[in-house]
Amino acid sequence: MISGEPMAVVVVSGLHAEARRAAVERILREVPGSVALLHDLSAGPAGEVRRSVRDATGELSWGETPLVDDCPCCALREDLVPELERLAGSGLTRLAVVELWDSVEPRGMAEVIAAHGDGAFRLTNVMTAVDPSLVLACLSNGDDLAEAGLAASATDRRTVADTFARQLEYVPVLAVSDSDDTGLDDLALLRQLHPTAERVPLTSGMLGAAAVAGFDVDAAAAASHPACARLPHDCHAHGVSTLVWQRRRPFHAGRLYDALEDLCCAAARSRGRFWLADRPDTLLAWDAAGGALCVESAGPWMASLPDAAWETVSPERRAAAALDWHPEHGDRCQHLVFTSPDLDREGLLHLLDSCLLTDAELAAGPDTSSRPTGFDELLDFAA
Repeated sequence: MISGEPMAVVVVSGLHAEARRAAVERILREVPGSVALLHDLSAGPAGEVRRSVRDATGELSWGETPLVDDCPCCALREDLVPELERLAGSGLTRLAVVELWDSVEPRGMAEVIAAHGDGAFRLTNVMTAVDPSLVLACLSNGDDLAEAGLAASATDRRTVADTFARQLEYVPVLAVSDSDDTGLDDLALLRQLHPTAERVPLTSGMLGAAAVAGFDVDAAAAASHPACARLPHDCHAHGVSTLVWQRRRPFHAGRLYDALEDLCCAAARSRGRFWLADRPDTLLAWDAAGGALCVESAGPWMASLPDAAWETVSPERRAAAALDWHPEHGDRCQHLVFTSPDLDREGLLHLLDSCLLTDAELAAGPDTSSRPTGFDELLDFAA
């Protein structure tokens, strides 16, 4: 490390363990003076977290860290910053590669590192290692992580599909492995799922440069928010389609709820934002993978806020609302994106449109009845 400069830190995540390990080894070989730090959570449910530090020649040291509130990920957070401070303080490490164990998601760790750098170290990028031939299998896997032996704790209730989706979509760089099983359809799916990502082949010799290219943790958080997420564009290539569905009238809550099972199973991945006629002020987030759907409130639509409150939200949120503004509805809209091989575009369009309010329902005005819908329970509202 050059004297006076903070130590660079790159985060490498990925459920595809072989690709992730290969990416880390490549970075260690490409960047002199780099070391990799891994907290192995495989024994986390049994109460142990093993920390190892290695360079291109092999393991340098290892140790165990105690659990925090019986939470292996909490132990990782508590132990990670002191280890990075130790590495930075030695003056010998140019780049620290934080390799995240299989199901650990990069956003939380990236934000911890960015918040605690304090001049000793700085987050220089975040990447996920991917084997394109395994992408569809992961997105289609609705099993709990525990069933796959990938749970980070005894209380981990995430699924393989939603964990992989967050690993993939948060990062600006994908470290892409090459295998004989990879087809053009696999590569098309990867491109459509995250079209803005830089895809760096493991064999390109460019992973080291990507590791220190720079990372804006605030911009990454904004890009992950349902209100201003950078969603994919409409596309079709090699049998893989992305359908972008945008409308300017609200959903009928009952009809949409009845269609949820068909909608969330219609594509390997779907996401976006939407609004219900009986909740006109609430921006709702749609997130589906592996046949399972998560719907939750993402706060108010900007159109429902008083003018003075606009200054309390992020510039990215204000810009997204302004770009999407409608003279009658403001930023309220339907914006859902479905990506999958063999996507039934016409059937999906028909089903989505059938869930919107009809002209007669719009003309009748807001429904002020107290009839409950399935969304009352789904969104944890009182009926």
